[in-house]
Amino acid sequence: MFWLVGGCFLLGAIPFAYLVGRLRGIDIRQHGSGNVGATNVMRVFGPATGVAVLVLDAGKGFLATWLGMASGETTGAICGLAAILGHTFTPFLKFRGGKGVATALGVLLTLVPKIALGCLAVFGLAVAVSGYVSVGSIFAAIGLPIFMFYWQQPPVYQIFAVIAAGFVIYRHIPNIKRLLAGQENPIRGKRT
Repeated sequence: MFWLVGGCFLLGAIPFAYLVGRLRGIDIRQHGSGNVGATNVMRVFGPATGVAVLVLDAGKGFLATWLGMASGETTGAICGLAAILGHTFTPFLKFRGGKGVATALGVLLTLVPKIALGCLAVFGLAVAVSGYVSVGSIFAAIGLPIFMFYWQQPPVYQIFAVIAAGFVIYRHIPNIKRLLAGQENPIRGKRT
């Protein structure tokens, strides 16, 4: 199991946003928000490239969890969490990665698809109302354990939901500070 979890961590650590940037001749960390994630790729290269990176980041979470599920629900959840941690603390970029939202979506699509869709709906609504991707991510994270408890998912999934949600919110603390200070950039361009 150790090797499986370690492999899933490394799978999650593949920095697709950085690699796409390099293919375009830039270091994504030096542009936009500096974050190694799909939202920043969208800001720098446009929606199509941003969606492509989102799918790749979600895909590695999906694959890692799927590989773990062959050994049971607990291993699946642990492998999914390992992929999220790999994305956010990638050893390929000196342990500085993205925020884990897209990768967590991929994990959820494997564990409980209806909850993944529920979180996606919360995300979309929050972004539409607020204009901020970070707000959507935070609300989706808050909704995750609520959905898990409401739909009475297995205890290991509920534990995963609390850990993953807390971690995603923790990773968004800088965004929360910028939101409170009125300095966060909206989804379209920069604040005016």
